[in-house]
Amino acid sequence: MTRKLDSRQPDFSGIIRPGDHIIWSQGSAEPQTLIEAFIAQRHRFARTTAFVGGITYTGTLKPEHADAVDFVGYGAIGNLRPMARAGALRTIPCHLSQLVPYINDGVIPCDVVMLQTSAPNQRGEYSYSLANDYQQAAIARARVVIAEVNEMAPWTYGDAYLDEARIDYIVPVARPPVMLDPRPIGEVERAIARHVGRYIEDGATIQIGIGAIPDAVMAGIGDRRDLGIHSGLISDRVADLIESGAMTNARKPIDAGLAVSCSLLGTARVYRFAHENPGIKLFTLMHTHRAEVLSQLDRIVTINSAVEADLTGQINAEVAGGVYVGAIGGQGDFVRGAQLAAHGRSVIAMPATARAGKVSRIVAHLDGPITTARADADLIVTEFGVAELRGQPVPERIRRMIAIAAPEFREPLERAALELTRRGGW
Repeated sequence: MTRKLDSRQPDFSGIIRPGDHIIWSQGSAEPQTLIEAFIAQRHRFARTTAFVGGITYTGTLKPEHADAVDFVGYGAIGNLRPMARAGALRTIPCHLSQLVPYINDGVIPCDVVMLQTSAPNQRGEYSYSLANDYQQAAIARARVVIAEVNEMAPWTYGDAYLDEARIDYIVPVARPPVMLDPRPIGEVERAIARHVGRYIEDGATIQIGIGAIPDAVMAGIGDRRDLGIHSGLISDRVADLIESGAMTNARKPIDAGLAVSCSLLGTARVYRFAHENPGIKLFTLMHTHRAEVLSQLDRIVTINSAVEADLTGQINAEVAGGVYVGAIGGQGDFVRGAQLAAHGRSVIAMPATARAGKVSRIVAHLDGPITTARADADLIVTEFGVAELRGQPVPERIRRMIAIAAPEFREPLERAALELTRRGGW
């Protein structure tokens, strides 16, 4: 029987047990009231383990909360970075396509799941609202399901809906869901977007990530026709393209006519746009990130980012300055999926420098782990141009990578390349 908890002070006594493994929704789908209450009560059921996903834009979690909770996630994006920096977050190196199988198999255990849902529709169906990535797998494994039913969260179409009979506890709320304002687009981002735009033709299907570069790319392709989206997120810019008529999803070989994602992330603008919109459908990671699906999108262009890239095309998208700041996330899934598609292209786009121009992002040696192997390298883009690496031998890759580095770093990179070549370091 489903029970209601007081939204002002939900009491988890007798619901959460010491030693439990908890999974909650991430990013825009965070059940804010539930997480806040859990953190306030954490000493009652120490020690628990919380799988927090890889993205948070709230300030709820603090390193000191690790006094009673072991925090685990697949990345450290947004406000999870201070947790990682303080050693309060343990990261699982994995592709997003692996998360659902890991939960299904109990590799990532789940005793309690906390999620945000929309209010039910006239048929009594609770939608997963802002994210439908790994929630279904967690619910299938959980002893207890706690749903924060948010009247202000959009009702969205998906590959499944949640029946009240599967919810053990409901916490009704009416609060704005987590939002992410667009980042300012500068000249560097516009230059990168112009280069990327050369590879996006009419009828292409696009995958994008978070940030100013993806926003700049999307802002620059409004003159295309019949674009499609198959991505890990749908943002305000996607809503703009759909409303303008540039993105119809009409030419997609699968899911024709549908904007496909596993989550929404942006402002109230895209949340309103997605509310009860049958043209947007949220699937689990098994559909949005699996190579078997992506390979069917024959003209997909995937656009992802990096902390740094080496001269042969190896990508580090996880660690900067010795601190975990990113994730493997969906990069490997989409890079490989684009390679398997008949006419797919994979883009890694980044500014040529970091730290106000003091550090080159194109390097002789990566400072962090290899997130994406050089065997999967295709297009690497900076504001200075595009390095087309697919099928190129190492010497030619080196030449092309140096050509898109910031001019002041090209000579040191050439010297480093000569030394490595002399020693057989490639």
